[in-house]
Amino acid sequence: MPNIYRLSIAHINDTHSNFEPSQVKFTLQHQQQSYSLAVNTGGYARLGFQIQQARQQAEAKQQPFLFLHGGDSFQGTLYFREFQGAANAHLLNLLKPDAMVLGNHEIDAGNSPVQAFLNRIEFPLMAGNMDLSQEDINKAGKLRDHPQLLDYEVDQGIAKVLLKPFYDTQIAIVGITLDQMPLIARPDPDTLFVNAIDTTRRTIKALHQQNIRHIVILSHLGIDQDRELAKQVSGISLIIGGHSHTLQGDFSRVGMSNMPYGETVNQIPIFHAGKYAETIGLVDLCFDADGRVCQFEGDNFFMLGDEINISQNSEQPIPEDVQRELITDLRQHPNMLNGAQDDQIDNVIHTQYRPALAALEQQILAHIPKDFIHTRLPSKHFPHGSEIAPWVSRSMFKATQLVEPKLDFALHNAGGVRQSLSKGQLSVADVFGRILPFELPLVTYQIKGQYIIEVLESTINAATNNGIIGTGAGSFPYPYGIRYSYDGKKPLGERITSVEVYRDELWQPLLQDALYIGVSSSYTASGREGYGAILKAIWQHPLDNKTLPEAFIDFVCQYGYKIGQQQIVNINYISHR
Repeated sequence: MPNIYRLSIAHINDTHSNFEPSQVKFTLQHQQQSYSLAVNTGGYARLGFQIQQARQQAEAKQQPFLFLHGGDSFQGTLYFREFQGAANAHLLNLLKPDAMVLGNHEIDAGNSPVQAFLNRIEFPLMAGNMDLSQEDINKAGKLRDHPQLLDYEVDQGIAKVLLKPFYDTQIAIVGITLDQMPLIARPDPDTLFVNAIDTTRRTIKALHQQNIRHIVILSHLGIDQDRELAKQVSGISLIIGGHSHTLQGDFSRVGMSNMPYGETVNQIPIFHAGKYAETIGLVDLCFDADGRVCQFEGDNFFMLGDEINISQNSEQPIPEDVQRELITDLRQHPNMLNGAQDDQIDNVIHTQYRPALAALEQQILAHIPKDFIHTRLPSKHFPHGSEIAPWVSRSMFKATQLVEPKLDFALHNAGGVRQSLSKGQLSVADVFGRILPFELPLVTYQIKGQYIIEVLESTINAATNNGIIGTGAGSFPYPYGIRYSYDGKKPLGERITSVEVYRDELWQPLLQDALYIGVSSSYTASGREGYGAILKAIWQHPLDNKTLPEAFIDFVCQYGYKIGQQQIVNINYISHR
C-alpha cells in the first residue's frame, strides 16, 4: 500500500458551446493610468492542446490523470442554436473527458435533447441524484437505463458511480447536480431530483463499505452549495464544481477576481474553472490512504491569442513602449498560457461547423457607442447592476406594446442575458449567439400589484441567497416601466420598500389591489427561479411569432441610436451584507 496517492486533474465547467476563443478584457495599471487589454482566450482547440499536455505530463510522472467537465455544455452560442447539441457531443468526444455532470442547461428543453446527446457521447454523463424510476419507458426521449448515463439508484438510495483503477485501490467519481432543477430548468414531469446532500452522504457511506476512500464529487451545484456539501458531508476527497461561473485564483492584478483556487472547507478542496471555455483548471494532488487530500498544487489558466488590443478612457494615443510593457505584463502573469492549439479540433470546428454561422455575422444591426457591462447582481462598481438587461426589458416592452397598448411593464431575469455588449458593430449573430441565446417566446399577463411586489422580493432573495436556498444569481429582476427599492437588511416580506409604475407619462406608486399588465419571457412567466407569484396572474397570453432575441433585434434596428445616450436606472438595492 503506497503512503501517497498522486493524481493530476484538468477541469472545465459552464462552457456553453463556446467552441471558438472568447474575447476577454483585462484591466492593467501603468503609471497610475488604467488600461483595457482585449484578447481572445480559450476555445476547444486550445483546451484540447492543454489537456493533451497535462495527460502527457501525468504519464511522464507515472501518475493517473482525469479530465472532468462540471456541466452546462449546452446553450450559449450560435453553435448550439444551429446544431442543437450535436456539435457539443462531437467536440467533447475529441477532448476525451473521463466524465461530465449534467447541468441545468442540458435539460432546458426537456429529456429528449439529453437523450440525443447521450446517444452521441463516448463518455459517461453523471446525474447521481436524478431519479428516473417514474419515467415513462415508452415515451420518446426516454433516459432511463441509458448505458451512458449514471443516474440515481433507487433501490439503494445512492448515486451510480464511476470507478477507475487507482494504484492498489479504486477512485470513485460521483456526479451530483441541482436538486432545484425543476425550478431552474425544464426536465420532463416524470423526472425527479433527489436531495443532493443526502444522496452524496448515502453514496459515500456505501463506497466506504466497499473500502473505497478516494472519492471525487463532480458537482453542478454552484460554489455556495459546494461549500455547504463540504460542511455537511464527511468522506469527500475533493469537489470539482460548476454552475456559478466562479473563477478561482488571484487575478486582481488584471482587474478580475481574487479568491483561492481549491478553496478548502472542512479539509475538502473545492475547484471551479470560470466559464465559457475561457480558462482551464490544472491541478496535481496527493492523498493519504484514507482519501484525504494532503497537498495540491495548481490554478486556473487563460489561454491567450496573439493579438492584444489596448485602450484607455482618454482619446490620447498610447505610446508604443507603454503598449509593449502592458502586453509583457499580461503575458507574464502566472495564470496566462499561450494560444497553442490542437489543429485537428480547430479544423473540425472551422470546416464542419463554422460555415453555418458566417451569414448571420454579416447582418449588422447597429453601432454600439460604448461597452455595456452585464453583471447579474448590483455591486460596488455597478450599484444598479447590469447595464444591458434593462435595455432587453425595454425591447420586450416596445415589441409587446404594438399588440397590447395598455402594457404597464416588462420584467426580465438577469440570467436570461448571457454576456456584456461590446462597443462596435452589433450583428444578428451577436444577439442570437452571445447575448440572448435562449429563443424564448414572450408572454403577457394581468396581475395584481401585491404579486408584483412578491415577485420582486422573492427573485432578489433567490439571487442573493443563491447557493444554498436560492436558485442562483440569474433570478435577479430587471424591469422596464417599474422602479423599486430593496433593502435586504429588513425582515422577509418587508424588503421591497417602494415600487413605482410609469403610467400616463408619470411615475406613480404601485397599488397593491390595482391590476397591471406585464410581459416576461415564457421562462420567468412559468414561475421558475423565484418568479412563482407570476402564476397568480389573472390571465396569461403568449405573444404570437415574437421571441426574446427577435424583440431585441427589432428594438436595436429601430431605436439603436438611443442606446448609450441614456441609462435606465430602475433599481435601488441594499444588499444583505
